Amino acid sequence: MAAMGPHPAVAEVRRAVREALADLGSGSLVLVACSGGADSLALAAALGFVAPRAGLRAGLLTVDHGLQEGSAAQARTVATLATAPAPRPARPAHIAAPFARDTARAASSAPGPHDLDPGAPDASGTGGNLAPGLGLDFAEVLTVTVGAGGGPEAAAREARYAALGEACERLGAAAVLLGHTRDDQAETVLLGLARGSGLRSLSGMSGTAGRYRRPLLDLPRRTTVAACQALGLRPWDDPHNRDLRYTRVRVRTAVLPLLERELGPGVAEALARTADLARADADALDGWASKAYADCALSDIPEAVTLAVPALEALPEAVRTRVLRRAALRAGSPSSALTAGHVRAVDRLITAWHGQKAVDLPGGLCALRRYGTLVFQS
Repeated sequence: MAAMGPHPAVAEVRRAVREALADLGSGSLVLVACSGGADSLALAAALGFVAPRAGLRAGLLTVDHGLQEGSAAQARTVATLATAPAPRPARPAHIAAPFARDTARAASSAPGPHDLDPGAPDASGTGGNLAPGLGLDFAEVLTVTVGAGGGPEAAAREARYAALGEACERLGAAAVLLGHTRDDQAETVLLGLARGSGLRSLSGMSGTAGRYRRPLLDLPRRTTVAACQALGLRPWDDPHNRDLRYTRVRVRTAVLPLLERELGPGVAEALARTADLARADADALDGWASKAYADCALSDIPEAVTLAVPALEALPEAVRTRVLRRAALRAGSPSSALTAGHVRAVDRLITAWHGQKAVDLPGGLCALRRYGTLVFQS
């Protein structure tokens, strides 16, 4: 009798991971960021299966944000999924980040009782391991300090990515896998629409962004949940994912389900498809704007960027405003504070010029028109 293959959901996740890592050379180290939720847990399990068969090394990173009681114990529970010591760093760390790390090490590579029984209580006191083992080479707990700027969600994200980036550099990893799914992409696009964001924001998350890779962006969340069930994994249900104080939680639990009920199924898939189309357009416009900036720039040094007005006047608005934003950032205006309203005000120095005064910009800068040039200066 022929052996049965894996559950279809398990096969889908493994295929997505295999395709995402196809360009990496033998021996490369791949890290997976895992909170213990269904998405990242299914991703970590797939990496544990794919990596050794592709000649890759694999490790797990879990971040303790310290925002709720028991977070340290939960992070240790996730880290116990690894069964081998961490590799020696390829190079010393040079990036300072507000976190500490704890490497999960097993006394033996042989599975212990908790590896074999997902429901058995573990030493952390959290009520049981999440899995019988994921086949990864090592795990690290990254403990971060979350600041207060930009709201709790943004501050936690900033601290998390700082920790992941440092770990990637320190360990010499070729890639870090993130567990965002098609549902996450749909939420991101919907939030962008609600905020009146531009094309780049509506393009959502990219499948590859530098060292970060998101293999599951084309898969719905139900696939990761089904994969965990098929593998006997018990995902962690983060209480923050039910906290309606967070905008994304309200979108996930109320807005998207309402749209699905009123408009019919497939809304999340359609929003994710919109992100793909918007990203292609945004990439093309950004590329055009990059060339146009080089053609327009008479001076390109911080705090003294000068652009030629006639060249700007010849550009379509979508390209021209991108050039103006790039000039403002180059001159020193902070990206987080520079709004579309600021850029529109600068654009009026080109399109509605009548001798008006300079436009004030964040970062103590201003933009003024002078003798056929547009100057960004402090």
